[in-house]
Amino acid sequence: MIIGKVVGSIVSTRKCENLTGSKFMIVQPVADKKEDGRIVAVDRVGAGIGEYVLVTLGSAARVSDPTVPVDAAIVGIIDDGNNL
Repeated sequence: MIIGKVVGSIVSTRKCENLTGSKFMIVQPVADKKEDGRIVAVDRVGAGIGEYVLVTLGSAARVSDPTVPVDAAIVGIIDDGNNL
């Protein structure tokens, strides 16, 4: 799991049927947490741009629905990011 900041969103009008209704967000991992580069993650919790979030990667991103072809999912919003 990584900590990141939501920096944007992506709109996809054509996608896998299992992803219909899913919101895609662009997440910038927090710089000092070993991750570089932005990732696209399915938003499971209603995060907004500018919020710090918890992102799970790989097969753990499909835990809520194993039929959805994703490898990154936002699973939490950080309430207090003052120490980031």
